[in-house]
Amino acid sequence: MEQDGILIGEGVLLDARPASFATRGLGALLDVIVTVLVGIVALMVVSGSLLDAGTQWQTTATVSLMVLLLVLVPVTVETLTRGRSLGKLAAGLRVVRDDGGPVRFRHALVRALVGVFEIWFTLGSVAVIASLSNARGKRLGDLLAGTYAVRVRGVRGWEQPLVMAPGLAGWAASADIRRLPDGLALQVRQVLDRAPRLAPSSRAQLTDELAGRVEAFVAPGPPPGTSAETFLHAVLHERRERELARGTVDRERAAAQAAALHRLPYGVPDPRD
Repeated sequence: MEQDGILIGEGVLLDARPASFATRGLGALLDVIVTVLVGIVALMVVSGSLLDAGTQWQTTATVSLMVLLLVLVPVTVETLTRGRSLGKLAAGLRVVRDDGGPVRFRHALVRALVGVFEIWFTLGSVAVIASLSNARGKRLGDLLAGTYAVRVRGVRGWEQPLVMAPGLAGWAASADIRRLPDGLALQVRQVLDRAPRLAPSSRAQLTDELAGRVEAFVAPGPPPGTSAETFLHAVLHERRERELARGTVDRERAAAQAAALHRLPYGVPDPRD
């Protein structure tokens, strides 16, 4: 069975292996260029407004601006877009978790904090070395955050939608569905998508085998008499709904933090007040 696809929270199959070094480099370069250009303009504005202020105020303003551009903005953008920045969008990339799911606030924060060192302080040399030495092209921030970049252009969606049987909705909502091992959710989704085209015997054999593996991560088990295929649909459907709900909460939190940030004077009071 093909194992190169990636399952994200929306249940979309990304027919792509980890992004190539050249593509990742292009996305990173575009992000760096945008950040530098915005930083130059912002620094000119801040310097102009603090022209008559002392050196301490100028230094504080510069540090605050660096934190804003190198950490706060990337974390907010990556959280709100579920792993995409302007550079990644242009290069057709997305950052995902190791299990193929969408990144959340903590992943974006780790990547941004480590990126200050491995991308900006070392001019990208550490990131290049780490990326070239990793099979998935991970930089240090990805290794610590548990993420990596994939190419998402040419994405193919599923033919068969996930269906929650009415009688299982209550059970699924209260069930403890632990994180499935990498690849298992993808295998289940692929089989469910191909099920109508499979011979009845093969369809039953595959769904029974996968249901046995998935049931080890679900407690309590499904109600008696639930078919293997119905059980698998219910688990992936509920897993997707919970993932989407967590993503919504993360995006709202990031939006609130960004709004609060815009209301603050970046920690630098006007010395003329």
